[in-house]
Amino acid sequence: MSNVFYRSRKPYPVASHAKGVYIFDDSGKHYLDGSSGALVANIGHGRAAVADAMAAQARRLAFVHGSQFSSEVLEEYASRLATFLKLPDFRFWAVSGGSEATESAIKLARQYHAERGETGRYRIVTRRPSYHGASLGALAASGMGARRELYTPLMNEAAWPKLAKPDPTLSGEQDAERLRTLLEELGPDTVAAFMCEPVVGASDAALAPNAGYHARIAEICREYGVLFIADEVMCGMGRCGAPLAVRLGGEVTPDIVVLGKGLAAGYAPLAGLMASPAVHDTVMNGSGAFKHGFTYAGHPISVAAGLSVLDIVEDEQLVEAANERGAQLLEGLQALKAKYPQILEARGHGLLLGLVLGDPATGQAFGTPGLADRVAAAARARGLITYPGSGAVDGVRGDHLLLGPPLSITAAEVDEMLAGLDGALADTQG
Repeated sequence: MSNVFYRSRKPYPVASHAKGVYIFDDSGKHYLDGSSGALVANIGHGRAAVADAMAAQARRLAFVHGSQFSSEVLEEYASRLATFLKLPDFRFWAVSGGSEATESAIKLARQYHAERGETGRYRIVTRRPSYHGASLGALAASGMGARRELYTPLMNEAAWPKLAKPDPTLSGEQDAERLRTLLEELGPDTVAAFMCEPVVGASDAALAPNAGYHARIAEICREYGVLFIADEVMCGMGRCGAPLAVRLGGEVTPDIVVLGKGLAAGYAPLAGLMASPAVHDTVMNGSGAFKHGFTYAGHPISVAAGLSVLDIVEDEQLVEAANERGAQLLEGLQALKAKYPQILEARGHGLLLGLVLGDPATGQAFGTPGLADRVAAAARARGLITYPGSGAVDGVRGDHLLLGPPLSITAAEVDEMLAGLDGALADTQG
């Protein structure tokens, strides 16, 4: 008997080691990591340089508490990250995971308005579907029915209004105007922030609005005094072929950017947010402190991992590689769509790509979910890891498959990934 509390009753192979895009289990079987875990392992597995940087930092300074000290590595990383993201005056708030980063952004938005005397602003508008994290506040902000249903009695639903997901039949500007309508219905002086994933991940694989959406969202938020929070935990740090996915359609600067996953690429727990000068200064010139914190925030070893990962991303031009290999993978997915009618759509940006699955007879989602899980299981049997999901339509219906291999994947490995997916789709057809 194992003493591990597993995430589900399914059997779990034991991973023994990993290298590049491959994970090996203790039986010797290898798996191509076509989803980078949960779109985390952006630089691939087994990078000795990152391990060495972490070890060196552990020998020098393993831990200080953020209420008592900063550290050299945190100061350097915050500066490097701001430059990489082209947010030169923003401040980095470091935490250990995406859910913590989302919670931090929510609380920062609330405190920002309180410091300005607008204590009636408490609502956080998000979209349905969306996923912002597993902790209670982050889950309340999420529009992902199956994951939050059990916990809704613990949430004040009035604080978490939801906007409809991006509509591909509308221009980006028209689509964004629906936020204005919702703010007027809610009373804009009750809203603290609007938060969205520029390219949606787990809840509706690789869904993105049309160009112009985020720029208009930013304008509407400024007009109503609402903060614009871009949740880039999954889609940021080069994953979509740009440092920030919110800028794929043009120059947009949110008030707060939430980051995670690709920051340390799985080598250590690291996430955080970037806060604009206005948000930072309002808080610091008000009460003088952000009334929030975590024990391991800014952990030096995790930050050292992040700094080494950023070196690799820049030195190996992995943002550009995400565009090149992503174009190859998307072309292959389009070919699979032409071959398998259960693929209703292939879409995405960079190496955040998705397949929408459904009934070819109607062009709609199946009444009962499960196809994505079957395809993922068939792919796994063939040695390919993918990220299945459901509920994109109404919280239950709407199967999809999320794909996001390491940004370091080669052209030959993309072909191998497509071959595995081709076989899995054939195995589950009919």
